[in-house]
Amino acid sequence: MNLFDAKQPELLNISCTLRLRKFNRVAPQALVWYQNEETLRLVCRNNPAPFDLVRLKRMYDYLEQHGELYYIECADNGWFHAIGDVTLCPHDLPIVIGDPAYRGKGIGSQVIRALTIRAMNYGIKELYVEDIYDDNIGSRRAFQKCGFTASKKTQFGHSYRLTKTTLTVH
Repeated sequence: MNLFDAKQPELLNISCTLRLRKFNRVAPQALVWYQNEETLRLVCRNNPAPFDLVRLKRMYDYLEQHGELYYIECADNGWFHAIGDVTLCPHDLPIVIGDPAYRGKGIGSQVIRALTIRAMNYGIKELYVEDIYDDNIGSRRAFQKCGFTASKKTQFGHSYRLTKTTLTVH
């Protein structure tokens, strides 16, 4: 989906060691992320069964049709590799740091901030996150650090909202 009437970039550089790469195919490590019990607990309460390749492709197809889908890539020793995924959608901003070794390092906040700035620069005045589970402390903190606030109660947590006036650019 062309969210901003502009071509989705192949790469969005966030820092010299962090970037977003436009999704073009399922990366082998992505299947591992969505088979990890902790990842599933954080993102899939209604269907916590490990993903198979069919379910993963179906999820990525849906996300790609509804927004800008990216792999989150980090550089180690000069080589970039995928550690998670994120999609900038009109009414959601799902992000998964799939590799547990990269959680809690501020990567999610950097990615969220970069995509919120991208959206706001293209005239989007509000962004939303459909659902963050209350026990997903890392995700809640990352979005709150970027100016998102809880907007309504959901079954397991809250939805969050960001307006242009609450955008924080640290």
